[in-house]
Amino acid sequence: MKLPSLNVLGQDIEPCSSDPVTGFFRDGCCNTGPMDRGLHTVCAQMTAEFLALSKYLGNDLSTPRPEYGFQGLKPGDQWCLCAARFLQAHEEGAAPKVRLAATHQATLAVVPLDILRQYATD
Repeated sequence: MKLPSLNVLGQDIEPCSSDPVTGFFRDGCCNTGPMDRGLHTVCAQMTAEFLALSKYLGNDLSTPRPEYGFQGLKPGDQWCLCAARFLQAHEEGAAPKVRLAATHQATLAVVPLDILRQYATD
C-alpha cells in the first residue's frame, strides 16, 4: 500500500529514475508506504563524496549486487535515498543534490524543507 504520491512542494510526485530503476516499490518514484521502514523518499543525484560516505557508514551503494538485480550506483545516477541518511549526509557535509519535484512529502517528517532547498536542482 502506497501513501498519496505528493512531493515536498505539495504537487504530484515526479519520477526519480528508471535507469537505474529506483524507489522502495521499484517503480521509478520515491513513493513510500507502511512497509518502507527506511523512508526511501529523497530523490538524490549521487556524488562520489556521498557514495563514499554511504559505504563508510555500512550501506555500499556503488558495488554491483547482481544477485539482487542491482547494478551499483555511480556519480550522476539518481536514487531514492532514506530520509535519515540524507539528513546524516547533510550534517556530515556530504549531502547530494536533490530533486524536490521527485522527493516524497513524507520526507518532511525527517528533513525540513529549508534543508532540502539548499541542495535543490529544481
